[in-house]
Amino acid sequence: MIVFGSTGSIGVNALALAATKNMKISALACGENIKLLNEQIERFKPEFVCIKNHKDKSLVKHKRVFVGQEGLEKILKECEDELFLNAIVGFAGLRSSLKAKECHKNIALANKESLVVAGEFLKGAKIIPIDSEHSALKFLLQKHKNVKKLYITASGGAFWKSKIKDLQKVSAKDALKHPTWEMGAKITIDSATMANKLFEIIEAYHLYGFKDIDALIEPKSIIHALCEFKNGSSTAYFSYADMKLAISQAIFKKHNTKILEYIDFVKLSGLKFYRVNERKYPIFKLKNELLNYPSLGVLINAANEVLVYKFLKGKCGFLDISKGIFKVLNHFGIPKLDNILAVFEYDTKVREYLR
Repeated sequence: MIVFGSTGSIGVNALALAATKNMKISALACGENIKLLNEQIERFKPEFVCIKNHKDKSLVKHKRVFVGQEGLEKILKECEDELFLNAIVGFAGLRSSLKAKECHKNIALANKESLVVAGEFLKGAKIIPIDSEHSALKFLLQKHKNVKKLYITASGGAFWKSKIKDLQKVSAKDALKHPTWEMGAKITIDSATMANKLFEIIEAYHLYGFKDIDALIEPKSIIHALCEFKNGSSTAYFSYADMKLAISQAIFKKHNTKILEYIDFVKLSGLKFYRVNERKYPIFKLKNELLNYPSLGVLINAANEVLVYKFLKGKCGFLDISKGIFKVLNHFGIPKLDNILAVFEYDTKVREYLR
């Protein structure tokens, strides 16, 4: 397996799972956590290694170190492994997804932004999603054709129990206190705003070709997706909130090993579902428009990335994230993405506009 984003939450969990099966890791790539990367190199002894910055090259304990996007693409071209795990965070992971498609890799995709901004250009790629919701949908949709509607679930994020009026004062520290999941900072903020769920809906559209998709809040994060059929029946996918299950389903061919603790349904307290309150989570108002005009994904994603990192650095308020996204959409309208270069051009334009 090739692992990009090896020192992040998904990468670390994937490598831990790979070790249980003695899976060969041929390539590792990370951003700036060189200390952890060196530990991974010592343990897995990859043939290829890539880092983000030239200045860190001398610190890496490996004889063959590539650097930057050019290095990532060289690894994808030279490494013969069929399985590629893309756990790079944000828009930065798109070029690797495109190159992996070109190289006919099986893409275990944790970089949801690739589909959010360029789903049309990844058609035909061999993608296995690493997301609890999409992993659940994949299972629920097996051999079923009479599907009426799909639902993915949300926890409600750090502010599920907060009042709307209190959101003006919340800090990044508050927003990073996710009630049920352990994730990286960016996706934890996206969970608090519900941008993450918006992205997962358009991701599900690109993966499964289905437009009638909605989200429900299930605060315990025990149910990850539901499938409603035309005959009035529904199915649901239960598991504890742990990304190791979705990762294992993406990187292993056989799924007969226990990954998580089994749910004791007798001891399970009552489960409740709630509609997404669009006053509290205004970003979610964009769901139908995004499903009708998927090209809007490049604008929403770029604006969200800029504003989330500003919020994390204390340079804007929590509510400024959604306000900024609507401001960008009002300014740019619906993008015309005639080719993949247009995706990169719009991403750059949005970032410049917000500066």
